[in-house]
Amino acid sequence: MIIQLCGLSGAGKSTLSAMVKKKLQEKGIPVEIIDGDDYRQALCKGLGFSKADRVENMQRLGFVASKLSAHGIVVIISAINPYQEVRAILSSQYSDVHTVFIDCALPTVIKRDTKGLYRKALLPDGHPEKINNMTGINDPFEVPAAPDLHINTGIATADSCTAALVTYILKRVPSRAKARMLSALLTEQ
Repeated sequence: MIIQLCGLSGAGKSTLSAMVKKKLQEKGIPVEIIDGDDYRQALCKGLGFSKADRVENMQRLGFVASKLSAHGIVVIISAINPYQEVRAILSSQYSDVHTVFIDCALPTVIKRDTKGLYRKALLPDGHPEKINNMTGINDPFEVPAAPDLHINTGIATADSCTAALVTYILKRVPSRAKARMLSALLTEQ
């Protein structure tokens, strides 16, 4: 199973992913997070933030996710993932892909500004620190029209958002993964 999160920077994708991973691992479910920020420093090094580079970035993350998912690991791709076109490609190219929209109003993510990116994007044109391709400010974010799950971190608590995603995943964990987990539990006893 691949969970492709999408949402603005600061919406809570990384925080939610970590909390969900912990809860699923407590239930014996193997989980891996593919965090867009981490992978940009290694596998996706050299890619910028043009549309073509963002598309390439997501295709690489999707490929890695598919390899892990094929081994029964629930994979959470935690990335902005701004384009409907790419989300659709990943959903059609790989099996058992679910799109989860991590929604948070722009004023709230600007207030959070966990990485200082919005401050830089809102600088005047010509400022040497200005970011000119910040998703949601001066680069598009295409809100998914029909996500498999919609979580609004701006109005719900972290715990309730975590519970919603954990419940969604548990209802859909492939039966072969459930059988493998049950077998592993029985072997341990």
